[in-house]
Amino acid sequence: MEDTMIGVDLAKAVFQLHGTSMTGHLKYRKKLTRLQFRKFMADQPPSLVVMEACGSAHYWARGIARIAQNPASWKAMPISAARYRPS
Repeated sequence: MEDTMIGVDLAKAVFQLHGTSMTGHLKYRKKLTRLQFRKFMADQPPSLVVMEACGSAHYWARGIARIAQNPASWKAMPISAARYRPS
């Protein structure tokens, strides 16, 4: 049973992870390299792994699915005008 949701911010060299319970309580925040990310995900119990949909997300989702995790991609959300105001 999945009781953890792992949000992944994909980048070229370093990935940011944010682990929460399914109710939204923070479990951990991590900054991992590609190699550390692979090892970390292999050591995790089955979890919902969420990342922004992009070319590399599809690559990582296939790898995560192979190690019995449940990957999900979400489309990018536009920044709201109220939150981004140029000076």
